[in-house]
Amino acid sequence: MMEGRHEFLCGVVEGFYGRPWSMEQRKVLFQWMQMWGLNTYLYGPKDDLKHRLLWREVYSAEEEAQLKALVCEAESRGLTFVYALSPGQDIVFSSSCDLTLLKRKLRQVSDLGCHAFALLFDDIDHSMCQSDTEAFSSFAHAQVTVANEIFRFLGEPPVFLFCPTEYCSSLCSPSVSKSPYMLTIGEDLLPGISVIWTGNKVISRELSAESLAEVQMVLRRPPLIWDNLHANDYDSRRVFLGPFKGRPPGLRSHLRGLLLNLNCEFEANFIPLHTLGSWHKEVKEEGKGDEEAYRVDRALSAALQDWMKELSLPLQPGRQLRPTDPKLSKLSVKSKSSDSSDNQCEAQPKCPITSSQSTGALASDEIPADPVMSQDLKAGENQVSRSTSHEKSSRRGLCSGRAPLSEAQVRLLVGLYYLPHEHGPPAQNLLQDLTWLKANCHCVSVNGKKASPRKVEDWRACAGRFLAVCDDVAILHSAVVNSINRAVLYDLYPYIWDLRNTLLVAKAFICWLEGRILSEGFPLDSWKNCFHWCGASSGAELHGVEAEPWVFKGGLSGEVQMLLPVGTSSELFSHPPPLFPTSRLYNIRPFQQKDKVELYRIVHQLHQRGKASQDAAISHPDFIGDRCLGASLALCPEYSLVLEDELGVCGCAVGILDVRSFAKRCQATWLPAMRDKYPSRPHGASGHTATKEALLFFHEEHDYPDSLLYHFPSQLRLEALPDLVDCSVSRSLLTALLTALKANGSQGVFCEVQPTDGLRMEFLTKLGFLEILRGEAQPREGVVLGRLL
Repeated sequence: MMEGRHEFLCGVVEGFYGRPWSMEQRKVLFQWMQMWGLNTYLYGPKDDLKHRLLWREVYSAEEEAQLKALVCEAESRGLTFVYALSPGQDIVFSSSCDLTLLKRKLRQVSDLGCHAFALLFDDIDHSMCQSDTEAFSSFAHAQVTVANEIFRFLGEPPVFLFCPTEYCSSLCSPSVSKSPYMLTIGEDLLPGISVIWTGNKVISRELSAESLAEVQMVLRRPPLIWDNLHANDYDSRRVFLGPFKGRPPGLRSHLRGLLLNLNCEFEANFIPLHTLGSWHKEVKEEGKGDEEAYRVDRALSAALQDWMKELSLPLQPGRQLRPTDPKLSKLSVKSKSSDSSDNQCEAQPKCPITSSQSTGALASDEIPADPVMSQDLKAGENQVSRSTSHEKSSRRGLCSGRAPLSEAQVRLLVGLYYLPHEHGPPAQNLLQDLTWLKANCHCVSVNGKKASPRKVEDWRACAGRFLAVCDDVAILHSAVVNSINRAVLYDLYPYIWDLRNTLLVAKAFICWLEGRILSEGFPLDSWKNCFHWCGASSGAELHGVEAEPWVFKGGLSGEVQMLLPVGTSSELFSHPPPLFPTSRLYNIRPFQQKDKVELYRIVHQLHQRGKASQDAAISHPDFIGDRCLGASLALCPEYSLVLEDELGVCGCAVGILDVRSFAKRCQATWLPAMRDKYPSRPHGASGHTATKEALLFFHEEHDYPDSLLYHFPSQLRLEALPDLVDCSVSRSLLTALLTALKANGSQGVFCEVQPTDGLRMEFLTKLGFLEILRGEAQPREGVVLGRLL
């Protein structure tokens, strides 16, 4: 729908880097925009090959048909469809050939019924080729010349947008008012062309009338805001579900319009768009009192209520209704669409589209089977040793008993993933508690000065609040996986999974601190090594008003990570989510003596799987447990962590802080007891060579070279059942132990691995371990891997 040049344009720009939305997703978007009173959609996904990289190529007949259908769909909803092209990366401005190709491409789109256009010259170098340098006085002059000619060629359409290379205050050199580039744009660009602007920054926390007035004066026209408030293509660990804010409705007099650049994940954009609609309504309705003006909290509450209805729809990843109930087809128009987004959890949520994929104008409509159900069934086949009738029935319920999220869970979800410059209340409280706990953990240290009972109780109360929030996030993760709306699951799962895993480590660390963290005066100088991380700046502090959000990546997960002793080791935290989501609840906690029997059973089971015949003649049930875990659990249980799920204990990680001192203690107390328990020549074992070799373990010296222990004074061992549905929890378990060792002063850690255990070698290598010792001093397992802390 085309109206006059003075209509305030408000809507959406699809301009992110990453896989473009599908045709059907855009149709749903248009429905939402119509419902909420928005009027403009700009098509400009950076990774649509024919929008940017292959801008010279015209659309095929099939692409033409789909693009025309999209333009018609927008017009039928009363929306202005703006087609954008980004030729700036390689256009030769002085080339008549390139200009002809540019006109041909835009004429093709114009013939499809599109009457609004945009030329984008953002995110490119200022350099020009030799011929352009000879033809134009400046880079701005070259861009303006081409833009003016295309504007005239298209008949001076009412909506024609131009995105400059200096599109925000921070990119203007030396300033907005003194930038030669900006001054040239303002002077030479035809008055019918509107200029795109993002604010003071690429991602502006707020927009002010004062700053926009300066831009308007330089450009000699009111700018159109390309608002990146909810764009998340710069950080694969962040998504923004919060409301539209920081833009007073009174800005309208300084603007041509405002278009919101959204999250790459389509389903994450319901609240941002809904609240933008509320903002636009206030912009249109003038003369209201302060009580009726746009209020963020009121707009957010209304959006949350409507999103709850959307989340209760049984949508498949393609936004199709589940074909189980014919009555579902009569639900609201919002649910009568499908999308073709990538329906499996990506290794990177924002993967760029390749030449073998859709160009963005086209998209596949194939909807795969629900892999969550497939994984549940696969897990059922693999978990022979731990399956019970209760577990099987629970798994069946997981496949069939989908349910919507509760209102409290939705509010928690939004609060955890709020806005780029601001956390929601749940995230703020969580970070404040974690910061206070680590700054005051000397109150509960094992060998520090005794703190007052009141201080200890305050620490414990704060720890309780923090642990409760961690549990709420774990339950939220399970609820998202079990959600009836599978479309939302597949867009949000990588983010909630990442936070769940980070908080697993943080929760385990807080549980570990009391009575285990060492204070000042320890021989390894652990106080210094531990508490230097207490003074590090948090991500929130780095996120000052003048800082771009990508200065500190990771969002809430990243900030929690940086509050941990091993927070700078990104390889311990940044990994792709599993292909198949699982709703199983996991917990990592300090070892308790009651766990010993179950841990012995686990290592015995793992040993039997790996070595079916060796040691078979050893009848004592404790032998494998004593050999693998016994000394650590007996002499340094404070560095032993247990992994458990709903069925009970399923793994452990045991560590030794100082191998040298541990070896002395072991020689003095542990090994003599084991030699009495397992004599080197047991009665009746003369014919079993494997048994003799195994029993000699407790009767031989096992020393590590000083060259190893100098850099890697600590040791660890990880044991986990292979039937874990989500193997990423093993990584969290290991990371939690490394966090504890680092906090008490360890500078490096090593472990022994069988050279034939390729899976474990690969697992440890991805976590930063490198082979540091092979064969020297005859290590027990054959290969020693280590990493510095």
